[in-house]
Amino acid sequence: MTTTEPRAEERDLDFDVFARACPSRGTLEHVTGRWGGLTLGALYEGSLRFNELRRRVDGVSEKMLSQTLHALERDGLVHREAQPTNPPRVDYELTPLGREVAERLLSLIRYVEGSMDTVLRARERYDETRGGR
Repeated sequence: MTTTEPRAEERDLDFDVFARACPSRGTLEHVTGRWGGLTLGALYEGSLRFNELRRRVDGVSEKMLSQTLHALERDGLVHREAQPTNPPRVDYELTPLGREVAERLLSLIRYVEGSMDTVLRARERYDETRGGR
């Protein structure tokens, strides 16, 4: 398979996700991992508190959501706002960069959702020829 996309060194970029030591790999992992992508997508809808976000991202554990939010905040994609109330109130929202990333992710999510009939048929054909899962 060939591509017309030039390599990083041909594009004069400072970062190349295909290079082992490039820090962009970590950010890509945070964004495209199951919980990172779903968290960004959920926050695109607006600011949410931790438990609201946990309910929206069905299936994520408290520990995984906390780790995901820390990573996304460190990467500058999520802003954490702690209110000095009792009990403490913490809201999470996307930064401008986070909104841009989430928009792109949501395009991919919608595409995958819209292609699921084709994917499910392909899985059935695969399983039939390989004797099940």
